[in-house]
Amino acid sequence: MDDRKVYVDVIAAFANDGRILPLSLTWEDGREFKIDQVVDIRPAAAMKAGGQGDRYTIRVQGRDKYLFFERNASIAGNNIGRWFVEQRNSN
Repeated sequence: MDDRKVYVDVIAAFANDGRILPLSLTWEDGREFKIDQVVDIRPAAAMKAGGQGDRYTIRVQGRDKYLFFERNASIAGNNIGRWFVEQRNSN
């Protein structure tokens, strides 16, 4: 079983110190999940699905999960990056 990146919609706040703080995420099937707490933020690789970015350890419904922010290599334009989670393929 391989893991894959699942890009998700995230509502986030920008703190006055420059941190991006995710508040909720919307899964690919449209289900929305409130993020109860951001436990940790650190640069890290997505070891299972590949990629590099900021790894957020988030608490959703009492469970800790990883949410990644993959920064856009280009600093020009409005797209600064994308959010993804790792999901295990079922094949």
